[in-house]
Amino acid sequence: MSSTTSTTPPSLPPTARPSKPASEALLNEKWDHAISSMLIRSTLGLSFGVIFSVLLFKRRAWPAWVGLGFGAGRAWEEADATFKTGAAANRKEGLRVIRP
Repeated sequence: MSSTTSTTPPSLPPTARPSKPASEALLNEKWDHAISSMLIRSTLGLSFGVIFSVLLFKRRAWPAWVGLGFGAGRAWEEADATFKTGAAANRKEGLRVIRP
């Protein structure tokens, strides 16, 4: 039997990948939260609309659409407030900042 030696190339250190800037990571988190909130709240609004449609409104379609609209609108307002708070997120909410 002949002994074969396998020559493996020396392992190179992993190349450093440029990481995302903090602002981009923060925006990604905000968008993820906004989209998931939109899906959840719209689905809940739609389901409540369907329930009220079946129980109270003789299976009309408009309560389901109104519920969907309320859920989507609430998620939109929450996302809008989240995006607008940008730099003010570190401050205490409700306090007025008076600069000299």
